[in-house]
Amino acid sequence: MNTLHYNGYSARIEFDEEDEIFVGRIAGINDAVGFHASDVEALKAAFQEAVDDYLETCSRVGKDPQKPYSGKVMFRVKPETHKRVALAAALAGKSLNQWAEEVLDEASRSAG
Repeated sequence: MNTLHYNGYSARIEFDEEDEIFVGRIAGINDAVGFHASDVEALKAAFQEAVDDYLETCSRVGKDPQKPYSGKVMFRVKPETHKRVALAAALAGKSLNQWAEEVLDEASRSAG
């Protein structure tokens, strides 16, 4: 799996063996915005065009375009995990949000 990034949006790219084309879809939004091309340069252009068209269409119809991510993450963890991370944050002299953002940022960079 590969990704492209443009203007705050990201897309997941896959290769369609049957049609011999690259196919992408903007990730992180509910609206279905896809694109395709037969080579990498054309794929990049098609992605940028898809994002620009999405933003233009939203503006034309008076709809706020979805932003891929708000910056708010809410999830549940076991109470023991919550206790350990709160303690780790306190020992680092940081709020739980600051500590978690740093840990998640580091983990996401090493994963991709």
